[in-house]
Amino acid sequence: MVKKICLVIPSLQAGGMERVMSELAVYFCTLDHVEVHSVLYGKNCEVFYDLPANLVIHRPEFVFNDRLRFLHTFRRLLYLRREVGRISPDSVLSFGEIWNSFVLLALRGLPYKVFISDRCSPAREYNTLHTILRKILYPGAAGIIAQTEKARELYAVRFRHKNISVIGNPIRKIHSGNIPEKENIVLMVGRLIRSKNQDKLIEMFLSINLPGWKLVLVGYDHLKQNLSETLHQIIARHNASDRVILTGKKEDVETYYRRSKIFAFPSSSEGFPNAVGEAMSSGLPVVAFDCIAGPSDMIKDNWNGFLVPVNDFTLFQNRLEIMMKDQNLREIFGQRAMNDVIAFSADNICRKYFSFITDSTH
Repeated sequence: MVKKICLVIPSLQAGGMERVMSELAVYFCTLDHVEVHSVLYGKNCEVFYDLPANLVIHRPEFVFNDRLRFLHTFRRLLYLRREVGRISPDSVLSFGEIWNSFVLLALRGLPYKVFISDRCSPAREYNTLHTILRKILYPGAAGIIAQTEKARELYAVRFRHKNISVIGNPIRKIHSGNIPEKENIVLMVGRLIRSKNQDKLIEMFLSINLPGWKLVLVGYDHLKQNLSETLHQIIARHNASDRVILTGKKEDVETYYRRSKIFAFPSSSEGFPNAVGEAMSSGLPVVAFDCIAGPSDMIKDNWNGFLVPVNDFTLFQNRLEIMMKDQNLREIFGQRAMNDVIAFSADNICRKYFSFITDSTH
């Protein structure tokens, strides 16, 4: 008997939750007697990732018009309800802390098991409307996937849901073949948004001022914050264009992991930072803020990296400087990081997802 799985997400553009959904699609499509559909319903139904030929992708035929926002949002809701009904899946999996309510509302009353997962910090605050919608709709989900144990604890109280499973993100193995010469590079990978603190990282790196080192920031502007302009201004003010590099969006991020020696991640809010796991997979020691969910599930302080209290930039700079100056420490932490992150391999995580959303007891 063929199992039908429906993955619903606004788009598969370059991004953290989109990459995880793509990894799940790839894995599910390798399984026997499983038919996998992906329904995209956002404003821009872009597909950035390479996906298997046997994944059936559904997109709305009409273009979203912001000038008719309410009407077109309602049309997307009806489209989602109709399309999932045509597929008639055994399980539906939805990603996105705002979008999950939209999906649950669209599919309300239909006989399909809908599993949801927020992909941001569990401490995030929402406006009144979204808070009410989540409180009403989330208990109706067949199950909730939390990315961290802390998230599970918070969701159990907030939504009083009995079927919550903790499943981290699948971490890609950064292959070691054709490794270029390692360079004195501190790397950060992440969208350019204020909560990632790229501006502070530039200032800290330049304050350390170790000759021969570069800071490379891989990422693109997001959430209409236009942060790249601010970062370029900081670099120009310090006359540091030869020491701080902004690459923009890159498809070959693996090359940067392989070339670098340290991964710095001063983000103050995360759900589960894929970039940290990928850096560890490539053998990079990590310096990161111990924000409420994510980094501490992978990093053990002073074992495979450094965890720093959130927004303690002085200590973060101190830990980063220690790492930059101590090659032996980098090598020890990096090897431990590579070993520890195996628990989050794509096969292990995707297997847990499949088991949870297809368990007939739900």
